[in-house]
Amino acid sequence: MTQEKAKAGELGTIRLWRKWSFDGVEVKDASLKRYIALQPVLIPHSGGRHEHQRFAKSGVNIVERFTNNLMRHGSAGGKKAKAANIVRMAFEIIHLKTGQNPIEVLVSAVERSAPAEDTTRIMYGGIVYHRAVDISPQRRVDLALRLLADGARNASLTSSKPIEECVADELIAASLGDSRSYAISKKDEMERIALSSR
Repeated sequence: MTQEKAKAGELGTIRLWRKWSFDGVEVKDASLKRYIALQPVLIPHSGGRHEHQRFAKSGVNIVERFTNNLMRHGSAGGKKAKAANIVRMAFEIIHLKTGQNPIEVLVSAVERSAPAEDTTRIMYGGIVYHRAVDISPQRRVDLALRLLADGARNASLTSSKPIEECVADELIAASLGDSRSYAISKKDEMERIALSSR
């Protein structure tokens, strides 16, 4: 009887690409909890229904937002199915390399590569000063996703590895806080410049 209940429970849960579960995945950074959406989806494709409402993108699943960032320029520019397949294969590679749920790795990578401070230009008496400012949580998530996607894209351009491997390597390195990750190095650079201009 317990096996039948377990099978029924497995059939009832929605898994990403029928493989990766959202159960047990949680955001550890309290400030980013509202902006990293982890509602279960089967396929990360909402059809852009969020774009006509202000700040509705924070309700879009984090895997879909990362997929959308991979669609920038290059071979996957505007091709959602191709970008989704890249993320799908990268998730398989992440699982093979780490043995962890790839959604957890993505969430951890976003949390660790989200910069907390940036600089802004202030003009005072004809002189431009750079001042350190805190970054809002929504922008922190946006920047983290963009840096992760840019890092994977740049790595695939400069090496013979396929883009799927580059995405997997970037996410794994960023989730560990490794400075070899493009996103982590850019975050550290932004925060170092902000610290010097306080």
